[in-house]
Amino acid sequence: MRRLAIVLAGLAALLVAGCGGTDGNTSSSGGGETRTTTQVVVETAESGFNAASVYRKAAPGVVTIRSLFDSGGAEGSGFVLDTNGAIVTNAHVVTDGSGNDRNEAKAVFVEFPDRNVVPAKIIGFDPFADVALLKVKKDGFDLHPLTLGNDSQLVVGQPVAAIGSPFGEQQSLSVGVISATDRSVRSLTQFRIDGAIQTDASINPGNSGGPLLDAGAKVVGINQQIETNSGANDGVGFAVPISAVKRSIAQLRKDGDAEYAYIGVTSQALYPQVAAKLGLDTDFGGLIAEVIPGSPADEAGLKGGDEKLRFQASSYETGGDVIVKVEGRKVVRPDDLARYISSFRPGQTVTLEILHNDGSRENVDITLDKRPAGEPEG
Repeated sequence: MRRLAIVLAGLAALLVAGCGGTDGNTSSSGGGETRTTTQVVVETAESGFNAASVYRKAAPGVVTIRSLFDSGGAEGSGFVLDTNGAIVTNAHVVTDGSGNDRNEAKAVFVEFPDRNVVPAKIIGFDPFADVALLKVKKDGFDLHPLTLGNDSQLVVGQPVAAIGSPFGEQQSLSVGVISATDRSVRSLTQFRIDGAIQTDASINPGNSGGPLLDAGAKVVGINQQIETNSGANDGVGFAVPISAVKRSIAQLRKDGDAEYAYIGVTSQALYPQVAAKLGLDTDFGGLIAEVIPGSPADEAGLKGGDEKLRFQASSYETGGDVIVKVEGRKVVRPDDLARYISSFRPGQTVTLEILHNDGSRENVDITLDKRPAGEPEG
């Protein structure tokens, strides 16, 4: 079960109470006070990764975020983006609800490492990437922005560090490695976040929104959720890649909203053996399972599957069109189609190479629509 790594807090005392709105172990800070215990783990990898150095550089820019809702409160993490008071965190730290009915918190407070606690304004939030942009007034104290890195060159086994407030333990550091890249994880909508980073650095409730850092203390992702059967860290955590965060921030800075292009299909990635089983003249592509009524794909005449196939322990909706390429780029991996489409803007026209069920090929121009939020996946 994947859970968002957020600590829910009682409205009055801000007591730690589980994870992501679901049941979990409960601990408390006692007497209604927020503890500021610092837990630092120091490890040095053979590659020269120095966790203590990363912590010294980044910790001054990592913050704790507390949100108040009608139904209670929540606590997560975040980091300083610039000296003008911009703060980045997860959208689920400062909003609640689901789909199109997601609402901002009644009040948000940011606590800095120097013990200053100030109110924050929500500039905007992006439920598709689970990113929120906040703003605080910088009067009276210094801000320490973190440097944004690049996730495109990350490799499995590369050391990383996470800083945040797990279970309310502020300024906690955990270290580990990148376990995988290009994962697809749950967002706050019916769509998924592609390109996510998997790590075994300890991520727990309260780490949501905090930075995942490379050896140079640059932010390569923001910690978002955990795979767990216990409600706490089981060694499988996920971070939103910084490339997606940058895209969100750029849009949220502009008008407080983030838009993504939408084609309106569900599909499954082909691999050579299933393509051969279906007798298709390709060994890659996105096999369309369903075309959403009224979507751009529907208006362009694309067809979904109408038959079921069980093959090599997987189920397929067959008989539909195959999207072979998007603007000349091959659709090979499971997330390629979604990733390519999301690189465009609503209103733009893209050319798809389509392999029809009768074996014919055709280039189809589709004008993309704005992605609807809808209900999140279970």
